[in-house]
Amino acid sequence: MCDEADIKQWAKQVIDRRRFGALAGTAAIAACAPGAMSASGEASGPAAMGLKESTVTFATDDGTMDAFWVHPSSGKHPAVIFWPDIASIRESKRNMARRLAGEGYAVLVMNPYYRDVAGEQFADFAEFAAEDGFQKVRPWREKLSSFAVKRDAKAAVAWLDAQDAVDSARGIGSQGYCMGGPFTVYSAHSVPGRVKAAASFHGGGLVREDDESPHKLLAETQASYLFAIAKNDDARSPEDKTALAEATTAAGRPAQVEVFAGDHGWCVPDSPAYAQAPAEKAWADLLRLYAANL
Repeated sequence: MCDEADIKQWAKQVIDRRRFGALAGTAAIAACAPGAMSASGEASGPAAMGLKESTVTFATDDGTMDAFWVHPSSGKHPAVIFWPDIASIRESKRNMARRLAGEGYAVLVMNPYYRDVAGEQFADFAEFAAEDGFQKVRPWREKLSSFAVKRDAKAAVAWLDAQDAVDSARGIGSQGYCMGGPFTVYSAHSVPGRVKAAASFHGGGLVREDDESPHKLLAETQASYLFAIAKNDDARSPEDKTALAEATTAAGRPAQVEVFAGDHGWCVPDSPAYAQAPAEKAWADLLRLYAANL
């Protein structure tokens, strides 16, 4: 992850300039997923894309999860569990989900902090950083053990399989960003018979010493994987990619383990590290993963 002090300084500059309208309409503030904008620069609406969307809730072992739900307006489609980054559900993530739904998937964007708060807490990543979101979410994040995430994923799969828009005969995908990266492996581990593809983008904590380290759980899953690693994360922990590659091979799980030409956060349009070219490559790789396995 980028240095927290640097991110806060970037966020302050963004917020200050936004207040004076200097950034209105720019990519840094629009927070639209690549490809989800009209020629005028406005985000395409879900109706124009042939989509239906809503905020939904469902029971988990720990309470009531709320999530953003978007899918094509008709037909049955493979489902995807979408784990957001540290700033959780916001328009940037909703737009990313809309873009994926436009490709024919039924996408559930989870609120990982539902045990404490419901719905959007930060409009975008700049607001998250400027308002000391790192400290605000700390007690919420502490509740997200691997076991808690697995319980949530199991509940999400059960809910998805009961939806008219979901083709329950096809596998479920799981994708996650930053802290959500390892959650994709936990999802595949919690319901191995259903989660058949998992993609981690600049995920943190994928290789650890404890028994619940994601790379140690791969043999107990039935998924194919995409581990898209940020170049600055790789510079800090260059051995992680090797450990992941060796673990997937030992587990007999198909996997793409690759260091991308972007820093931590490069896939997320409202991140200070967003980089369009590697983000589009990651998007194409994700679609190939899902097409082959769902």
